[in-house]
This record gives sequence, structure tokens and C-alpha cells, in this order.
Amino acid sequence: MNNYTDFDGFHGFQKNFVKMAIDEYYSPQQNWPDLVLRYWTVIDERLGDSRAKNYPFITTPLATIGFVLIYLTWVCVIGPFYMRDKKPYNLRSTLIYYNAFQVFLSAYMFYEHLMAGWIKGYSFTCQTVDYSDNYLSRRMMNLCYVYYLSKLTEFADTIFFVLRKKKSQITWLHLYHHSLTPLEAWILVRFIAGGNATFPNILNNFVHILMYFYYMLSAMGPQYQKYLWWKKYMTEIQIAQFVLCIFHNIRALCTGCAFPPFMSSLLLINSIIFFILFMNFYIQNFYKRKSAEQATEKHKAQ
Repeated sequence: MNNYTDFDGFHGFQKNFVKMAIDEYYSPQQNWPDLVLRYWTVIDERLGDSRAKNYPFITTPLATIGFVLIYLTWVCVIGPFYMRDKKPYNLRSTLIYYNAFQVFLSAYMFYEHLMAGWIKGYSFTCQTVDYSDNYLSRRMMNLCYVYYLSKLTEFADTIFFVLRKKKSQITWLHLYHHSLTPLEAWILVRFIAGGNATFPNILNNFVHILMYFYYMLSAMGPQYQKYLWWKKYMTEIQIAQFVLCIFHNIRALCTGCAFPPFMSSLLLINSIIFFILFMNFYIQNFYKRKSAEQATEKHKAQ
């Protein structure tokens, strides 16, 4: 089977998957750790992209899971404990350079998404993954790995919040986003480096150009506050990207696109979750807070 392109083989693979679990359940000597290992071996051998084995941290998900756990431990436990009796760090120069770096990195990835596929013949309605080793396929593969590494660098967002004692900005949405995206990017590189799976990424790169540019201006000081009037619209653009992803995956599922339905379903569920979380953030910050401020002003005026 050529990864996900042979759907008869893929459905047969799913049946074998279920049979392995049933056999283990009725086995007199159940060995669930061994079953998990066998599951991973089958997944890796049958569905894994052989080209991905050349990249650090991609052979198994353990390194990425470890990075996420270290990140969560530091930002939720170690970092706050370390900063408990300390004054917030002034990281102005660091934030300016960091956000500028993320702007240029996001712009580079946006350009590469276009040049590796999205203006080189990719279909916006249905695009399968090219597992061959031609130039554009390899270029997209390399880009997906850079995208994966970029998600690890974004851990710094939360680390800076901790060091600056910006606890209110370390929300459930923020932690969920920064914990999940490296794992998603790992799956992208290991199994589906191209095709429909990169549609959310190119949207994400565009949004991050705007977002990190906004953060860079914010870090440059009070004199630049007058240029930050568009925060609300930036959040609306973030929400719009998830709406586009939802419709893109629904279309793929409903039209019989030759992209693995299981992956389209996961992308759809993920987009819906992010849409709900960002909508909640939007309502809390731009409607309820505004209503509360208006009520306070009205009370003072009375």
C-alpha cells in the first residue's frame, strides 16, 4: 500500500486494527503495553511516510510528547514557582526580536506553501498527498518539517508570559493551542506531508504574520499603542480561518475526496474545537467586557 492512497488497503488495515484489539481482549494473558507497541509498529510500517525518517524527532512521537510535557510542567508549575518572589522581567528587546523572527518565519512558510503546491497545481477542493520524491513533493515535505519546528519555537510565547508575570494571558485556550499544535504538526510530517492537510497551515501562516506583527508593535512601547486598534479584527481573522477549515473538510468528506476520511474528520473536529474556543474568547473579550465597562461608566455617571 502506498500510504493513504490505497483505500481498499486502508480499510483492510482498519479491520486488522480492530481484530488485534479483540484478540488481545479475549487472550488469557492480556498484554496491553505489547498491544500498543504492535499497534504503533503496524501504523508506522503501513501508513508512515518513509521520507520522514530522515528528520530529527519524527521517527516516533515520544520526543514531541516529551517536549509538550516539559513545556506544560514549566509554564504551569516550575516557572510560576521560580517567579513567585521575583519581580517581572523586562523583556522588551527580547520580545521585539522574537516577534520579528516569527513574522519572517511565518512569511517564509506562507511563501513556501504557495510555491510548493498551492499555486503550483494544488486543488482547493480536493488535493491528495504526493508521496513521491519529486522536487515539489520534497519541497512540501521540508516545509512541513519547518512548520513542525516552528510550533516548538512558539512555546516561547508562554514562557515569556510566565517571566513577565502575565498570568491572565495564560488561558485554557492558550495552553490547549500550544500543546496540541506540535502534536498535529508531528502527525503532518510523519503521515500526510502535503495535500489537504496543508490547507490549515497556509491559513495559519498568514494569520501568524499579522498576529506576531501586532505583538511586535505592542512590545515596542506606549508610543505605538495608537497603531494597535485592530486587535478585534485580528481575532475575527483567526475565527475566519477555522470557518474556512471547517467548510474545506466538510467538502472533502461529502464529495468523496481521495484524501483519507479519517484524517479529514480529525481536521474537522479540531477546527470546530478551535472555532468554539476562539468564539468564546471573542465574546468574553469584545462583548461582555465592553458591556461591563459601559455598565460601570453608566453607574459612575448616575
